[in-house]
Amino acid sequence: MRAKGVRLHAANDLRLEEFELPEIKEDEILVKVVSDSICMSTYKCAILGPEHKRVHDDVAEHPAIMGHEFAGDIVKVGKNHQDTFAPGMKFTLQPALNYKGTMWSPGYSYEFFGGDTTYCIIPAEVMELGCLLEYKGRAYYEASLAEPMSCSIGAFNAAYHTRMGVYEHEMGIKENGKLAIMAGAGPMGLGALTYALHRDVRPSLVVVTDLNQERLDRAEELFPPAEYEGEGISLHFVNTGECEDPVAELLSISGGTGYDDVLCYAPVAAVVQQSGDILGRDGCLNFFAGPTDNKFSASMNFYDVHYNSTHVMGTTGGNTADMIESLELTAAKRIDPAVMVTHIGGLDAAAETTLNLPKIPGGKKLIYTHLSMPLTALDELRKAGEERKDHRYGALADIVEAHKGLWCPEAEEYLLENFVEK
Repeated sequence: MRAKGVRLHAANDLRLEEFELPEIKEDEILVKVVSDSICMSTYKCAILGPEHKRVHDDVAEHPAIMGHEFAGDIVKVGKNHQDTFAPGMKFTLQPALNYKGTMWSPGYSYEFFGGDTTYCIIPAEVMELGCLLEYKGRAYYEASLAEPMSCSIGAFNAAYHTRMGVYEHEMGIKENGKLAIMAGAGPMGLGALTYALHRDVRPSLVVVTDLNQERLDRAEELFPPAEYEGEGISLHFVNTGECEDPVAELLSISGGTGYDDVLCYAPVAAVVQQSGDILGRDGCLNFFAGPTDNKFSASMNFYDVHYNSTHVMGTTGGNTADMIESLELTAAKRIDPAVMVTHIGGLDAAAETTLNLPKIPGGKKLIYTHLSMPLTALDELRKAGEERKDHRYGALADIVEAHKGLWCPEAEEYLLENFVEK
C-alpha cells in the first residue's frame, strides 16, 4: 500500500515523500500512525545522518522513516500474532528495542518502521520483545508521550543510593529526599516534575532550575507550590541566571546539606558542574541530556566522590516497564503528559520542525500524521485562525484555553474530526 512520510536520506536531508509499503509477512503488523511527538534525539539523528550510532550506513539507498514517539491503530495482523493483536486496536510501543545487541530503533534505523508517516510496518522483533503495547486510553497523544515520559521514569528508577559499609545499591530516588531538576523547565524537565510530584516514592524537596524566566513562570503556573505544601513537598523554581552564586543559592534551599538526587537536563558544562557541586552525601547525579559532541566533558569534584560517596550516571530511554508505568499513571490521571506539549502540526510540518528543533521555543512539538497544518503554538491558535481566516483554529483555542492552555483529549478529538481530510 502507499504511505506518506518523512524519511532520512543523509545528514540534514529529510524528505516528505510517498513510497510503497511491502505486503506484511506472517510475523509483522501493519499500523496506521495517528500521532508522533518530535524528540530532540530525532533532531540529533537528522543532523548526523549515518554518523549517528542508530542509523545504517546505506540510508541513502534505504531511507529511514523518522519519529519514534508514536501511537495509532492496528490495521492488519500477520498470522503469527492474531491471537494477541487484532485490527482496530489502538497501539503504542517501546522503541528502545536493544535487539540482540544492536542499537536499531524505529525512527532511526528502519526503512518501513517509524512515526512520521501515515502507515508503517511493525517488524517481528518488536512483538518478540514485548514492545508493542495495546493502548486502551482515550487520546493518542497521551500514548505518544508515554515514550518520553518513560525516559524520565527510567531515570528515577535507575538512580541508586548506598549505606556506608554495605555494598548494595538501593535503587530509585531517595524517599522523602531532596531532588533538583537542573535546566528543568523544558518539556522533558516538566515531564520529570509531574512524575516526581505524583509517583509513589516522592521527595520532600523539589527544586527546578532554568535560565528562562518565562518557562519557569509557566512551570510554576502549572505546578503551584502551595498546592504541594499540604502533601509535604516543598517546591521551588529558581532562575540560576539571576543568582550571584547559583551553587550557594541551591545549597541554601537544601538546608546546606545538598541534594540526594539531581537530574541534569542540559548538556552544558556549567550546568553539569553545578549539578555535581550541589550533591549531598551519597548524592546521585543522572546526566540525562544526551550531547551531540562525542568529546563533551565537564569537571566533577572527585574528593566528594571518594569521601562523600557522590556518584554520576546516565540513562537514555526507558524500558517497557517504565512505559507501562507511564500509561497507567496517565490513565489514572495522576500525571498529565500534556504539560510537555506547546505546539501541534501536520505531517507536512514534521521535516522542517525536526531540522530546526533547537531554534523553536517551547516544549514538545506534536505531529498528527493524517492532516496538513503548519506548526502552531497552542497559545497562538486564535491568532493563527484569524491570519488564516479559518474558524476551526478559534474553536481549538477555546478548548485549549478551557484546560489551562494545555492540549487535551477534547482538543485532539476536535482536531481529528475537523482537520483530517475525509
